This record gives sequence, C-alpha cells and structure tokens, in this order.
Amino acid sequence: MKEETIERVRQELDGWEYLEKLPDSWHGFALRRIEEPLGDCYDIFTYESESLHKSATAYFHEETHEYKLRIKIGLIELCRIEFITADFAVFEALLKAQLESLLAELETFDPASISSIVRAKEILTWKTGNELPETLEGFSLFIRPAYPVKINNGSYIIIDYVDFALESSVTVYFNIYRDEFFSEARIWNIPDVNYDFDSNTLPELEERLQTYLVPRLQEVRRRAEAEDAARKAKASAEEPCTGEEQP
Repeated sequence: MKEETIERVRQELDGWEYLEKLPDSWHGFALRRIEEPLGDCYDIFTYESESLHKSATAYFHEETHEYKLRIKIGLIELCRIEFITADFAVFEALLKAQLESLLAELETFDPASISSIVRAKEILTWKTGNELPETLEGFSLFIRPAYPVKINNGSYIIIDYVDFALESSVTVYFNIYRDEFFSEARIWNIPDVNYDFDSNTLPELEERLQTYLVPRLQEVRRRAEAEDAARKAKASAEEPCTGEEQP
C-alpha cells in the first residue's frame, strides 16, 4: 500500500469517535482494533468469534479507493456490497445503520433471510442433507443444508466440510439465478474447482454426493497434507545451524 494512501486513511481515522465508542463485545463477537495496512488493504477494525469461525472487518481498499466491509465464514471471505463507498462519512453512516444487524445475522440463523427460491427447492428440509455425517474423512460439517448461508451473486452455501487446522474444505453451493448446484474446494485456502457436483436437482446432487464426496475429501486432505509436509521440510532446511563450527 502506498504511503500517501496510508497517510490519507490515518488522517480520516484520526479521532474517529464512532470507532472509540464501539462495544468490546457485540452479539458474541469480540472487537479488535487494527488500524494497520495489510497488502493493498488498510484494516481498520474487526469483530471476530473464534468459536463461530466468523468475522466482519472494516477496511480501506487501495485498488478501488473505497471503504468496504468483508466477512469471513469458515474459510470463505467476501465483501458485502451494501457497505462499499468512497466517502468516509457515508461509510460511518452505513456501519451505524447496518453493522449490528449484520453481526446478529452472523451469530444466529434467521430463516426469514432465506430466499423463497431456496425454500421452494426444499433445500432446508432435504432428508439426505439432514443426514449428512458430522465428520467425514477428518473434515467437520460446518454448514449444513438446513442452515444455508447467503453470500454474493445469488449463491448460498448449503454444505461445507472444513478442516480448520489444514485451512482446507469442500463446499457445495446453490445459485438461485442459475438454478444450479456446484462445488469448490479450498486447499490451504486456495480455491480448487472441479465440476463433479454440478447438478440442477436435489436427487441429482444426492447421486453425485454419494459418488464423489468421499473421494473429493480424500483428495483435498491428501494434497493439503502433502503441502503441509513440504512447507515444514522447507522451513526445517532454512533453519540456521545453531551448533558451533568445527575446526
């Protein structure tokens, strides 16, 4: 991030009364004031819950010269478009109007927030979805079809198996505009896409889950563990020698 951008943001944040008055704890989330650049973003503050594996972070994005708010649900991060603005005063107004309700939404599932299209698809009452194993191939079921999570562009997360220690997951989505189920994996938080789960009906998705879910989880775990081993080997090789030199 450019120094002039950092200086600009710090000037706007200087003495920001709203930030000073934010509660330390809000709807189960703990406040952490950051006010530091990270890559091309200047992170201002975050509300985070380790137990929920969720957070909401206010920041300035140098690439677009806009204030934004990103949320993290499990391993998935996205920008909430309703908070995007280039005007600092408008950003404060948006936070005042909507941040608390957003944190409440992240804390507790609200059935009323789910699209009628998702309901009509019978995802929330899907028998197979309600019978998914809590753990599978070392992954934990973090999001289930009975409690889908809305993200951007008309998509909902309906299944999310996650290994937080390996920062790896297999996620199934439903898009209301395309009337389509699809999937994405993350291996050390890097997206990895295949098309094995692409389908348009729950019976079709059920067949694909029976055929491909376990092999896909096994593949993701194998690749994540291999990457972990490679990282550790590299770190070990780069460690300085602590012994005395022999004459």
